[in-house]
Amino acid sequence: MGPPTLFPLRRKLCYGFLSPLEMLRGTGIPIKFVTNTTKESRRCLFERLIGLGLELRKDEIWSSLWAAQDLLRSRNLKPMLMVDDAALEDFSGLTDYGEEEQNAVVIGLAPSMFNFSQLSKAFRLLLTGAGVPLIAIHCGRYYKRCDGLALGPGPFVRALEYASGCHSEVVGKPSPTFFRSALGDVDPAYAVMIGDDVKDDIGGAQAMGMRGFLVQTGKYRTGDESRISPGPAAVCPSFSEAVDILLKEYAQSEGDS
Repeated sequence: MGPPTLFPLRRKLCYGFLSPLEMLRGTGIPIKFVTNTTKESRRCLFERLIGLGLELRKDEIWSSLWAAQDLLRSRNLKPMLMVDDAALEDFSGLTDYGEEEQNAVVIGLAPSMFNFSQLSKAFRLLLTGAGVPLIAIHCGRYYKRCDGLALGPGPFVRALEYASGCHSEVVGKPSPTFFRSALGDVDPAYAVMIGDDVKDDIGGAQAMGMRGFLVQTGKYRTGDESRISPGPAAVCPSFSEAVDILLKEYAQSEGDS
């Protein structure tokens, strides 16, 4: 069996009569979909992707939202949640704390909350002391919308760090904890990350000892492959070409066995 493969959720691609994902599944290589998506719950994300024709199981999705709620529950924290309403489902039991009870600030991608009033509330909470943590579900610098690139949560996390003098704890990509949780008991040396974000996907994975295949689609910008050191293990025009490499490696390993 070939190496486990992780890649972020983007879109389904056609490859002849079979999609690259279907061809990869045909080898028996384990697959995990890792995502920093914070604008919707895992259930909503799963249902949307199934509706788009992507074939996956809910338990194949590892979301930074789930990593964040696991952390909150394990520390018995009562958060101020700066997340999109569609993501609140993943924080069941953690959404009803009043301002006087809150003892943590959690930031995801929540454009409607990135305003002076809400950011000032978060800033004041961080200043109350007693070790109030600033938890970043991820620190993505930007993301792609239908009208072009837009600011991600990262710039707002950095603004709160600068203003309050604290340091954030990142639970999503590229956090090593996130990748370890996604891999479970799999040795990172036998895993491959396919993604379009050179820092969060590829840099984070390779820092864990995985190989990173950078695809030149989605968030990719010209020259991204030179922005991390060491560079990506492979640079591919699209997901299809990345899968081609894995299929060739799988065929070779089967022939050698």
